[in-house]
Amino acid sequence: MIVVVNGAGGRLGQEVLKAAKSAGHSVVAVDKSGVSPEEVTYRDLSAYQGKADVVVDFSSHLATEELTSYVVSRSLPLVLATTGQTEEEKALVYQAAKSVPLFFSANMSFGVALLISLVKKAAELLPQDDVEIVETHHNHKADAPSGTALMIASAISDTLGGRKVVKGRSGLSKREQGEIGISSVRIGSVVGKHEVMFGDGVETITLTHEAHDKALFALGALRAAAFIVGKPAGLYDMQSLVEEHNA
Repeated sequence: MIVVVNGAGGRLGQEVLKAAKSAGHSVVAVDKSGVSPEEVTYRDLSAYQGKADVVVDFSSHLATEELTSYVVSRSLPLVLATTGQTEEEKALVYQAAKSVPLFFSANMSFGVALLISLVKKAAELLPQDDVEIVETHHNHKADAPSGTALMIASAISDTLGGRKVVKGRSGLSKREQGEIGISSVRIGSVVGKHEVMFGDGVETITLTHEAHDKALFALGALRAAAFIVGKPAGLYDMQSLVEEHNA
């Protein structure tokens, strides 16, 4: 594959370059700074019009409009690995997915996708349990709750027919029946940890995923890239990959 990496100068972009080349793929580096580990780095996507099989983005949600316009104009698959998109930016993503295969996930870890599958099964079997999610990340992470925690909560809510999600707790009001709670912890250099607890007052079941190296997100994005090349236009995510793996 020829992989165009947008955000190639960032930590995860560099990991994608490394993983892609280790797997025998060719890479094209794009970064607004004009700097990456590659000898040639394009500052803008539009500056590269050469051969490509897929675009992988680890830049910023602010690049959504530029990315979607580029891949649609060139009929290229896109792996969108950023979070924090506004509703307007998400609308651009959904529109682009009508024209090209677009892989969009708040977390590129295959392990997290597996965790969500297990969590949905637990929700089906324990519909009356209290559900709490605790996510822990490094002290430089800007968004809270994490996109992954919100994705997990949404999966549980959808499984249970729609449940209220509470982000953080304070004050004197007690927990409402059926709500899904999310608590965020920011400390040290933790890459990422997500704990999902189901409790009925008699016992508690906890499902946990912990990331030890950010490289796993780059590897997951590359796996997603290989997955969507050749797929029809549409919106794909890690659950799509898990389902195909289990088919």
